[in-house]
Amino acid sequence: MRSRLRVADGRHLMVERQGDPRGRPVFLLHGMPGSRLGPAPRGMVLYQRNMQLISFDRPGYGGSDRLAGRRVRDVVEDVRAIADSLGLGRFAVVGRSGGAPHALACAALMPDRVTRTAALVSLAPRDAEGLDWFEGMAASNVLAYSRAVDDPDGLAESFISRSAQIRQDPARLLDDLRRELTDSDRVVVNDAGIRMMLLANFREGLRTSAYGWIDDALAFCRPWGFDPADIKGPVMLWHGVKDVFSPVGHSRWLAGQIPGATAVLEPAAAHFDALSVLPDVLNWLLDEREAAAC
Repeated sequence: MRSRLRVADGRHLMVERQGDPRGRPVFLLHGMPGSRLGPAPRGMVLYQRNMQLISFDRPGYGGSDRLAGRRVRDVVEDVRAIADSLGLGRFAVVGRSGGAPHALACAALMPDRVTRTAALVSLAPRDAEGLDWFEGMAASNVLAYSRAVDDPDGLAESFISRSAQIRQDPARLLDDLRRELTDSDRVVVNDAGIRMMLLANFREGLRTSAYGWIDDALAFCRPWGFDPADIKGPVMLWHGVKDVFSPVGHSRWLAGQIPGATAVLEPAAAHFDALSVLPDVLNWLLDEREAAAC
């Protein structure tokens, strides 16, 4: 079920609700660039698990209005507004790649409502003390995140140009990344079903503008507006050790900051393997013992 929600500041958010509308709720926060149409289990799988999956386009992506200058923490009020509109009291949250820091923001700033949180292939804050932020990162991401700090106007121009090309041919983004993909990532993105979902995701995310992508990159390189060390609820950090887009050192750093976090570091996995583990992560998020407390 798709809906367009108006939030308190007058913006509109495009929201997608899949699975059992009476099932246990999980918010799925998409990657960068991305949209509410990002890869997810099919509706029948969600029904079988008595689960509803709520996703939405972050501001500037797809059908959601832009919020210029947004911070990572600003996602919290959007998630809260969507949950309130759906009559949801407590819920779990999972974010993949660019969605992962936003999931952690929900865990830190909505402890009364978030039951469990999973952050898959997450970045750490740019000012993370003791972390070499760029170690192990692909050259394309080093360039983009460096520009986000040193030349934000140049970053915007670059992403606007790339987005126009991707709108014409969504496969262009995967093709651009191909030379930096690990063997593991190539296996995942060459799967016909996953590739089709990824292309639909990119097409929708960049359909109206590049500003969701631009604002995400800028937000990751500014203060996030919360301290991961303040997260008290159960958190799973999943990361492929071979990831070159969000290096595994970022999740290792987060695991050292978040009290009681469970870090799952897969030696043979890389960035896009996070898509394959999502069903198991959803099981962890809705562990029966946690569900009983909701």
